Amino acid sequence: MTLYDDTLSLLQALIRNACVNDFVPDSGHEYRNADTLAEFFAGTDVKVERFEPHPGRVSIAFTVEGTDPTAEPLTLLGHTDVVPVDAAKWTVDPFGAEIIDGKIYGRGSVDMLFITATMAAVTRDIARRDRPRGTLTFAGLADEEARGGFGAKWIVENRPDAFSWKNCLSETGGSHLPVADGSDAVVVNVGEKGGAQRRLSIIGDAGHASTPYGKDFAVVKIAEVARRIAAIEPPVLGDDVWTGFVESFRFDPATQAALIDGSGDYAQFGSLAAYAHALSHTTFSQTVLHAGSAINVLPSHAYLEMDIRPTPGATQDGIDDLLRAALGDLASEVIIERLISEPATVSPAEGPLWDAIVDTYAELVPDAAVVPVSATGGSDLRFGRRLGGVGYGFALHARERDMASANRELHSHDEALHLEDLRLTVEAYERLVNRFVGQAQ
Repeated sequence: MTLYDDTLSLLQALIRNACVNDFVPDSGHEYRNADTLAEFFAGTDVKVERFEPHPGRVSIAFTVEGTDPTAEPLTLLGHTDVVPVDAAKWTVDPFGAEIIDGKIYGRGSVDMLFITATMAAVTRDIARRDRPRGTLTFAGLADEEARGGFGAKWIVENRPDAFSWKNCLSETGGSHLPVADGSDAVVVNVGEKGGAQRRLSIIGDAGHASTPYGKDFAVVKIAEVARRIAAIEPPVLGDDVWTGFVESFRFDPATQAALIDGSGDYAQFGSLAAYAHALSHTTFSQTVLHAGSAINVLPSHAYLEMDIRPTPGATQDGIDDLLRAALGDLASEVIIERLISEPATVSPAEGPLWDAIVDTYAELVPDAAVVPVSATGGSDLRFGRRLGGVGYGFALHARERDMASANRELHSHDEALHLEDLRLTVEAYERLVNRFVGQAQ
């Protein structure tokens, strides 16, 4: 079998294991994919280590030791959990891994099991040959979809030396930008936004709903809180990633300048308008609203929860300052509670691993510019960056899959991956990994 065939077979097995993360401790069941990966590597000369911080929540790492301790190591971070499905909205079995019209369907096929399977297959292929110069590790990580508490986060807090975090690859990258002049550009994720989840609570008068006169309504006040938060207009991000992203579209000079400074029309980005706005701003999404439990009782407490994604350089205190400023005269009545709070992380678009990425794309898509971008969501790469390493999202899609169409598959109904993109990603990883860790001299 070819490396591609091995990868496809493994991808189908990983999808069929249905390691669905419901964001509660006893979900996920990633032990199934860990067992499948252990079987996949059986008989190879690799160091295998399992991590199980909670029953069934298993991560597994396979390390091929290098011959040269001074050579750069490489770690491939692939997560093995997937998000839930609304089965009634699917037209195929979400966990059937069926191949239809050149695409493989299944939850996780794009996010990110096709990359995870590719990483495993390329690592095993190297393990079956002479040892590489640099140490290579593939880690199949649990719980990424719930921010890694039973996966990468647990490992860095409890076993940070289990494998190297110096040079890491993970999701996603490799899709294309719709450049204005028709030329090609391929993206690499060099960073990701942070997290600043908040719960905003407010107190009102309790009482019987039949006598509302003169009452201070918690529901009315929380609605006004939501209205004022929705009006927040944070400043545009002015870093090199945003500037380079805009410049890569090759707009006319006036359009480019206006978009860079935040005064332009984001509709210029077409299907990537929402992504461009999220890349360039701290975003405030109001996602949970709660008040009351009985229809005839005035609730004395109401709260609003928000998923806030800070740009690089934004601080948690700065987020709270923005909220208080937006609340105005209501600020003294609102309790701001911090939930998950994490800074944005970014790796430089330079250095040995970056150069290897650029050289690999130059071989496979020689006419494409390589454009650093940041993910608006999260990935396990942030943990490596916090330990001082670099991390990049790497894959390769066909030219027809622009960034918007690739992103649309994430967490979608009938999630599907073009097999052409699997072939390209396998070839890209094979070239990049062999280029970076090399073979023993």
